[in-house]
Parts: sequence; structure tokens; C-alpha cells
Amino acid sequence: MRDYLAMHWWVLAVRGAAAVLFGFVALLWPGITAIALAAAFGVYALVDGVFAGWAALRAQEDDRIPLVSEAVLGVVVGLVVLAWPVATVLVLTVLLGLWAIVTGLFEIVTAYRLRREIHGEWLYIFGGALSVAFGLVIWIVPFGSAVAMSFAIGAYALVFGIALIVLSLRMRRFSQEGGGYLRGGPAAEGPGAGGSA
Repeated sequence: MRDYLAMHWWVLAVRGAAAVLFGFVALLWPGITAIALAAAFGVYALVDGVFAGWAALRAQEDDRIPLVSEAVLGVVVGLVVLAWPVATVLVLTVLLGLWAIVTGLFEIVTAYRLRREIHGEWLYIFGGALSVAFGLVIWIVPFGSAVAMSFAIGAYALVFGIALIVLSLRMRRFSQEGGGYLRGGPAAEGPGAGGSA
């Protein structure tokens, strides 16, 4: 998983950039209608799911389950929201909460698998925990309007996206340095240090 993320760090960067873009849209246009907000979220979930699916196809078999599950959920939720943009705020809240919680759990699982291999896995844990917390909050706290939901979604997406981008840059640096972010740091260098993990 570590080697895969290092080689394909840009996938994390794209997913993070998509989240940041969606977050800015939600924050800069708080008066956006529920339909427009649903459409923006649907596009984001669909893009995120497609890239998670692309990642799953290239990951090792043992690492595919979380990525495949995240991809399927993202694509399904994205398509449902785009096909049903006139859904009420309540329906959108249920779908968004489900997506955030499940996606967050799978990211925490991925971080757990990485914990012994790299420094910086806490960013994945942070992003996953943020997703789960956000999903629970929007289920528990009634927003009552698209404006309130837009602010909440925008803030979450912005922080989540930044965490993914920072993680992608760490993985890029790990790839370039040939193991600088391995547990144990530079000690991993030496004869055979560039071999498989």
C-alpha cells in the first residue's frame, strides 16, 4: 500500500483538489440553492469515486477492498444525487452523511495499514476521522436550510481536501527520496534500500 501510494501520489492530490474546489464553491456561494448544492456534491462524489476506482484497479489485491468499497459508494451516491437533484435537504443530508461516514471509515482502515510503514499516516487518520465526525454531525444537528448546510459542507470539504493534498505531497517526497518516510527514516538507506517493501 505504501509503495502504491508513493507511485500514485497524484491520485490523492487530485481527490484533495476536487474536495478543495467543492469546498470553495460551497463557501463562496452560501446562498446556493439546494438543487445546485446537490449537483455540486454529486459531481464531487462521482469524481472522487472514479479516482478511488482507478486506484483500486492498480493496487495490490490485498489492498483493494477499502478502495473498491469507497469507489462504489462514491459513484453510486454521486449518480443518485445527480439523477435526483430536487431531493429535499433531508434526503441530501442522509446521503451525504452516509457517504462521509463510510468513506471516513475506509480511510482510517487504510491509515491503519500504513501506520508501520510511513510517517504522516496521521493525515489519513485525521481525514477519515473528520469524515466520520462530519457525517455524524449532519445527521444529528438539523441545519434546516441549504445555506447552513452549504457552510458546513464547504468547511468540511476544504479541510479534508487540504489534508489529502498534504498527504499526497508527503508520499511524493517519499517516492523521490526512495524511503525517506519509512519508519526509521534514513536508516532504511543502504544496500537494497530501493528494493520492494
